[in-house]
Amino acid sequence: MPIGGGTFTLQNKVLPGVYMNFVSASGGVSAGSRGIASIPAELGWGAEDTIIKMDSGDFNRQAVTVFGYDATAPELLLIREAFKRAKTLLVYRVDGGGSKAAKEIGGITVTARYSGTRGNALKVAVLENTDGSFDVVTYLDTTEMDRQTVTEAAGLTANDFVIFGGEGSLSAAVATALEGGTNGTANGAAYTKYLSAVEVEQFNTLCYPGTDSETKGLFVAFVKRLRDDEGKKITCVLTGQKADYEGIINVKNGVVLESGETLPPEKAVAWVCGATAAAEINESLTNAVYDGAVDVSEKYTKSQYEAAIKAGEFVFYAENQQARVLTDINSLTTFAGGKTSDFTSNRLIRVLDGWANDVARIFGASYLGLATNNDTGRQLFKADLVSLGNQYQDIGAISDFESADIEIDQGAGKRDVAVASALKPNDSMEKLYMTVHVA
Repeated sequence: MPIGGGTFTLQNKVLPGVYMNFVSASGGVSAGSRGIASIPAELGWGAEDTIIKMDSGDFNRQAVTVFGYDATAPELLLIREAFKRAKTLLVYRVDGGGSKAAKEIGGITVTARYSGTRGNALKVAVLENTDGSFDVVTYLDTTEMDRQTVTEAAGLTANDFVIFGGEGSLSAAVATALEGGTNGTANGAAYTKYLSAVEVEQFNTLCYPGTDSETKGLFVAFVKRLRDDEGKKITCVLTGQKADYEGIINVKNGVVLESGETLPPEKAVAWVCGATAAAEINESLTNAVYDGAVDVSEKYTKSQYEAAIKAGEFVFYAENQQARVLTDINSLTTFAGGKTSDFTSNRLIRVLDGWANDVARIFGASYLGLATNNDTGRQLFKADLVSLGNQYQDIGAISDFESADIEIDQGAGKRDVAVASALKPNDSMEKLYMTVHVA
């Protein structure tokens, strides 16, 4: 047995022996996670021209500061519905660009941090103390949000809701409301800015909670471009849009919530968006219960439900005081170019999209510009893809997978890698055909 041994960094060992490094090009492969949804909303408050990222566990605590309303407020309905399933939301305010509420109060210029009508619910009081200092108190409606003790205006610092101006002396003033806050217009230009902002983010599903035909067209074109031209496999939830495309989910009807409020389909898309984003690659939403709903906004006959499925419409049905998903399908209705009726299943699309996104992530993180394009490098890449396929099979996303289903070779150029993979996605049980023989 040789005396020398172990690993090496440089080929500078003294003792004869075997020096061997064991390396994994990726350091471990795992399937990507899901659960990120994006929604554009008219809020009346909040940061403008930017994506607001929030996790579900932070919503109740941060809603007032970030969105200007308590988490239970009617104004945050869409966000609340999406968070019933989504793990993370990327929210964009589409009614920005309005005016900021403002007021001169007790020698201070007070301006709302953001534009919007919610700024008119802000009040500021200047309360004189016995030692000659002043307490400057900021209220939202009747709730105290901030209190600062100063002797002059210059000592004030901005808080989450208002920005103070002025450098002179203060004078006592009762709680006085700010005025002049207005919302911007949520038009096509605003939604175009949203799509530009969200394009560079990582997410699974987005939605358009409206009915404007031209805006829906913007979303359809956006999703097709990202999926087909840029390889970013996202999905979009709309209503009243026969897109005939596997990346678009077309919601037909709405639901009735426990509170008695009826959500039309353009609002129910928020729940579908969150639920679709959160659904794993081995999960179907067929027969899933709409959280907190007791009925549907519109009921249909059996033949109408059949027609809706054939038309690529995502429909809710009512059963035992619950609203449930009839079948988890997208808007695809034309089967050509290698796409069969199986491609209408959102679970199958999640498997294929997950594979595409995971392979791109693994290649970009561990091989792009890092690994030599020789047989050794390509075999390492194949090993990672086989590991990924085994993970998909372990959770029931695909079946009958084996390493031979991945073929990898050098492509046309020295920097090109050509991969052929064969996948057999699974789907969920939906139809039972039983024959009963009676003796």
